[in-house]
Amino acid sequence: MRSRVQVAVGALVVSSMALLLAAVAEAQDIPRTPAGRPDLSGSYDTATLTPLQRPQAFADRATLTDEEAAAIIAREPDALAETFDIPTDRNDVGHVPQEAPPVGGDGSSGAAGNVGGYNTFWMDRGTSPFQINGEWRTSIIVDPPNGRQPPRTAEAQARAAARAGSRRPNTGTAWWLENDLDAPGPYDDMELRPRTERCLVSGSSSGPPMLTSLYNNLRRIVQTDDHVMILVEMMHDARIVRMNQPHAPPEITSWLGDSVGHWEGDTLVIDTTNFNDTPGLSGASRNLHVVERFSRIDADTLLYQFTVDDPTVWTASWSGEYVWPASDGRVYEYACHEANYSFGGILRGARILEADARAAAESR
Repeated sequence: MRSRVQVAVGALVVSSMALLLAAVAEAQDIPRTPAGRPDLSGSYDTATLTPLQRPQAFADRATLTDEEAAAIIAREPDALAETFDIPTDRNDVGHVPQEAPPVGGDGSSGAAGNVGGYNTFWMDRGTSPFQINGEWRTSIIVDPPNGRQPPRTAEAQARAAARAGSRRPNTGTAWWLENDLDAPGPYDDMELRPRTERCLVSGSSSGPPMLTSLYNNLRRIVQTDDHVMILVEMMHDARIVRMNQPHAPPEITSWLGDSVGHWEGDTLVIDTTNFNDTPGLSGASRNLHVVERFSRIDADTLLYQFTVDDPTVWTASWSGEYVWPASDGRVYEYACHEANYSFGGILRGARILEADARAAAESR
């Protein structure tokens, strides 16, 4: 597994673009620590309209024309509205409660369960695609050359199909009791609910690799000689990177894995292993291995590169890169649902639906 990552990372590093960026960074007056290392500390707004995977319409094209980039920028408000624009009187946001949604939901989708969720007022996925060396990118993924994740293994495809088959739309009924009134259900215990719903960890936003999301794309780096802390705005996750240390024993695992770092010239390299069965990266397994590289393009911009290897999920490793522009924005606490009040409603609602189902069965 490591050899495949090392080969992929090596290919990424020796690319002409990376060499050019390294030369530019060395020539510029970038901030440095007292020890002489590039100072990566600061806040960064990583929101971008460039997707992780290249849209099929761009085929093998790695870059956009200026006209295509301008069209994406101009289309973004309408694209958001088509998906998330749930009518709201913004003068009432945070002051006057809105009326309850109609029976059966208002047509929205996602975590809100078809009863009304966030609208465009809350979304901030960026205002434009990103550029590297003056080129607009069509995807964050750069390897494979088609800008898309490699095919998944047969085992991973089977697991994904099983997960998809277990999902059911919110019909307002206790569907899990359809064939057995005593059957277990997805709302029997709060620990059965997804990690993001429980506000425990943000998933791909925290990573690694750290990817962008619909909102809360700020990140803050605090750097010392011995540690690097990366605070992720979404879910308020904090990654602690130990410098020049061995990995923890393999039996010690976590959602974010065990991250250790070292310097290769002016590039910070972070190697992460020791994931548990549900890493932040969607679809990945405990065999995930991620190598990240941070380097300065200039005093106000970082280049973030990563290589993913998980041979039990993908048939080959894959790599990506995007820029982290510095920001004056402050990373405030992301409290999610404070004190998990929503879970009381989720579990009580499930008990009501179950009681309705049993009452209906007894009346037949």
